[in-house]
This record gives sequence, C-alpha cells and structure tokens, in this order.
Amino acid sequence: MTHDEPGGHTLGRWTADHARLTPTKVAVDERGLRTTYAELDARASALAERLLASGYRPGDRIATLTRNSTAHVVLFFACAKAGLVLVPLSWRLSTAELAYQLGHSRPALVAVAPELAEAARAARPPAPVVHLGEEGIERDLPAAPGTPPAPRPPQDDDPLLLVYTSGSSSRPRGVVLTHANCFWTNLSLSGAAGMTTEDVVLAVLPQHHVGGWNIQPLLAWWRGATVVLEPDFDPGRVLELLTRHRVTTMMGVPAHYHRIAELPRFAAADLGGLTHLIVGGAPMPERLLRTWHARGVRVIQGYGLTEAAPNVLLLPPEDAFAHLGSVGKPYPHVEVALADPWTGQRVTGAGTGELLVRGPAVFAGYFDDAAATAAAFDGGWLRTGDLATRDDDGYFRIVDRLSNMYISGGENVSPAQVEDVLRAHPGVADVAVVGVPDERWGEVGHAVVVPTDPARPPTEEELLDHCRAHLAGFKVPRTLTLVTDLPRTALHKVRRAALRPQPEETR
Repeated sequence: MTHDEPGGHTLGRWTADHARLTPTKVAVDERGLRTTYAELDARASALAERLLASGYRPGDRIATLTRNSTAHVVLFFACAKAGLVLVPLSWRLSTAELAYQLGHSRPALVAVAPELAEAARAARPPAPVVHLGEEGIERDLPAAPGTPPAPRPPQDDDPLLLVYTSGSSSRPRGVVLTHANCFWTNLSLSGAAGMTTEDVVLAVLPQHHVGGWNIQPLLAWWRGATVVLEPDFDPGRVLELLTRHRVTTMMGVPAHYHRIAELPRFAAADLGGLTHLIVGGAPMPERLLRTWHARGVRVIQGYGLTEAAPNVLLLPPEDAFAHLGSVGKPYPHVEVALADPWTGQRVTGAGTGELLVRGPAVFAGYFDDAAATAAAFDGGWLRTGDLATRDDDGYFRIVDRLSNMYISGGENVSPAQVEDVLRAHPGVADVAVVGVPDERWGEVGHAVVVPTDPARPPTEEELLDHCRAHLAGFKVPRTLTLVTDLPRTALHKVRRAALRPQPEETR
C-alpha cells in the first residue's frame, strides 16, 4: 500500500463498497427520510471533493453541533474520504463548555444543525459557522484560509474522530481516534456480536459520544445493514420503532432499558424482531435483566471507554445470570491486564487492580496534550483509571473509578460499594456517594439520595442505620442529602463534581 491511495483500513471505503453492491438498500432511516447506500456515498463523496477543492486538507478539524442526523452521517463519511477529522460536540454543553472545546480543538470549520446555530455562535468559535445538510455545507462552503498543501488520500493512522470525554469529574480531554482504531474496534464488535446486511439497528446514543458511532452504527454501515436513526432518546417512541421497523438490535445504557420496560404497553409490544440488546455504562440490574429475558430478548453487556474506541470487555447473554454484575472477558483483538494502582506491579490470576488495555483500537493520544497522553500509558498499556477484579474463571468486574475512591482514616473506600448497599433500601431510588474533606479522618463519605417516594422519604438516621448493618464503620457515610434527581451526563453517568458540597455544608 502506497500513500497514493487510501489505507486499507480507512472508513471512506465502506459506503463506496455498498453503493456498488447494494445501491438501493436503505442505509439510514431518519424519521421516515430514507437514504440509500448509493445516495449516502454520492453525497459523502461530493462533499469530500468540495472540501478538498475549497482548501481543507488532511488533519483539518471540522467541529459539529447537532443531534443525530443523516446530514451528520454524510459529513462523517466525507471526512473519512477526504482525510479530515470530525469533532462532534455535545449540544447539551453550556456556552462556556462549548467555547472551551471549540477553542481547544481549533476547528477549521463549524457545521451545525440550523436550530443550534445561535448556540454555536454564542460560544464565539474560531472558525466560520455553516449549516449541515444539502441546503448548507453540501451546497455552500467557505474556502479554507491560507494556502494549504496538496491533498493526499487518508491513511490508516490518520485521525478520524476527535471526541471529548464527558468531563464528569474534570475538564474534558480530546481523544484522538484514527481510522485504524475505528476499524479494529468494529472488527472486534463484529466478532462478538455479529451483524449482517439483514439487520436493522436502532441508534439512539448521541453522536457526540464514541458509542454513537462505534457501537453498532458504523458496523452496520460496514456490513450493509440499515440504521434507524433517532435524534435523541424517547422511551415511548423507541418502543414504537422496535415494533414498526422490526429492529433486530440496539445499544443503550441500563437507564434506557428501564424506561422502556416501565411503559404500560411494554408487556404486550411485539418484540419478535429483536434478537439482542447491547448494554454499556454499567451492568444491568438483575431484575431489569430478567424483565428483558422474559420477553425473549438476549442481553449483551460490556465495558469500554472512549480511549479504547470504546470496546474492551464483553459478557455474552449465556453468561448473564451465572456472572451477574460482571462485564465479562476481553473482546477479540483486545488484551487486558491488572496492575496494583500504587506499585504498578502486575496482578496475576484472580485479584484486584487497575484495568490496563492494549490493542490496535487504543487511541492515538489526547489532542494537544502530550503530558496527559504520556500519563495515560504504562509501558504500552492504556491505564483506564478503573479498579477491577478478575475471578478464577477470568471474568472481570468493575469496582469503581480510582478517582472516585477516597481514603477515610487510612482505609480505601469504594463509593460504588456504599451505593449498592443504599440502593438495596426500599426507600432509595437512586444514590451517589462522594468523598469530602474531614479534619479528623482525612475524608468521609457524603451520600446524595433520590428517595423512592419524595412525599415520604426515609430519614437520614434510618439510611445510616441500614449502612451500619451492612458495611464496616469507616465506609458508612458521615452525612446524607436528599435530592429529586442526580446530575448526569448524556450517557447517564453521574456528574460527581457537582455533588461535592463545600466543607462547611458537611459539618
């Protein structure tokens, strides 16, 4: 392979392949607007040519602000064909957050859904703002500034996506994913949860998240399947689409599946087309798992992170009940290890340590942050920052984020363990525990609880007594706050930084 033609693992080839093989097959169905593979490839190819003719060159970044849309998919494949980098930004960000990510990524162009144009401009982007779609960027495109070098075909190790981490506990970093990263993570997913041209994928994860691309949609477009694309998640509409389109598979987090299952019409809904669900973000609670299995739907659980593009561990449906709470074993083409988080010494056999990941899907580095990139690796292994346990059979469980753990009186405390105990109380619907400063113990636990019945919430002493009955004394939270809801990211992760009270609030 020479640099005179695209690399063998570049993603711009995928739509071209199916435009040739199955040109009339529907690639994207966005609320009744159907785009065939021939149409998708033609639009993406024309936009790629227009971008190059306008002076944009490999490595240039194009930021986007949009909900899930066909126009966004067209731009993704145009970037893949032209060697540009897509920077999908969350439409949920505040103006200040958006301004930071635009300033940090330094895009050459900002493409937005028309209804979000004002939000983009309010963040004072360092580049022109244009609308997505056939009436926007695909028709009118501002020229790139300066005199760019001659274009060249994209290569496997060229960046394709720049995805910002959720920033649930710190300032987000830009994760650079190459064509090869995306190729290998989709090959891994295909090996564990295969897909054919006959599949119908329902895509509801936001496209500003790595899962909105690399967990099913890109695999579907590689295999020639159909993606039913929703702008965001609505449980009632999702249940309707599962039936109407005979959806075969979808990806979500446990909260998504809980909201669907609690709908009154769920029990009678026709789910005959649904072969399996994929779950990420957290293991499925046993009751929810059994609810979906009772409807004849297999559940594939797993674990991943943006820096691994994201697929790392997989728990197949046949292991779901024998290994409740587990996130399984490594995907194909993925290696994992455990290391003592304090000494760095490798943990062999059954044991607990920081989860390390290695393989061709592991990211190229953090954008414009060499120090953070170097700190993320240990001898070629990606440090996930997650504490995990491996049992005698090689199955992994995620204990907690190392950054979430706190030390109270010299003892390590995992908030996840405390949260599991509190969730077992019938008066608790949801909970998060954080460590807060304490003069005597260094840190103590502070629990933020969503009661099951806000009109008759459990008392603080009742909940603390429940903890004392199930936890060592140093693990019992010192204080507790009742709230109506927990602040969460787009993928339902708790924004723990928003929960930590000032020291005087915990006295």
